[in-house]
Amino acid sequence: MPSIPQPLDPRDDGGVAPAVTAALSSYQAGTAGAGEVLAALSGARLLVPVVALLTESEVGAHGLRQEKESEMALPKLVGQDGRQAVLAFTGAEALARWRADARPIQATALQVCRAAVQEKAAAVVVDVAGPVQFVIEGEVLEALAAVDSGTVGELTGVTVARVEPVRGRRWFSRGKRRG
Repeated sequence: MPSIPQPLDPRDDGGVAPAVTAALSSYQAGTAGAGEVLAALSGARLLVPVVALLTESEVGAHGLRQEKESEMALPKLVGQDGRQAVLAFTGAEALARWRADARPIQATALQVCRAAVQEKAAAVVVDVAGPVQFVIEGEVLEALAAVDSGTVGELTGVTVARVEPVRGRRWFSRGKRRG
């Protein structure tokens, strides 16, 4: 039986990271692109919902049907075309707006993307019930999943660069310009 992972931050209050709120607001307003949202999400915690599914019931002493066994499950969104998506939320409010009985599991955006690819989902839908919905799909989803799993080198058509600080060099001068 799978175990529930330990929280990334036990003191997490379920709030949305300010950088994520700003990026999604700008995206909705049309003043920022998907790249800015992905950059904000890459450093933030997301909440993945789990819900209880009834697996077996019985009739109790009073003649009423009652739960006998249930399992926790990761719900997926299924589109009209049959494609599936994994759900993730930026905060507890957005999660409750979607489904009040869902329980949050903390994860990074990269972990969520890796889980979506492992589940053969076509996308990750962030904040499906708003306030701003954002979708990660296609090559971007595959690349982010590969980063988390360490398999980026197996992707075709993807270039990976390592950026390291250059010591002793300045990219600009604080002195007065001569000229």
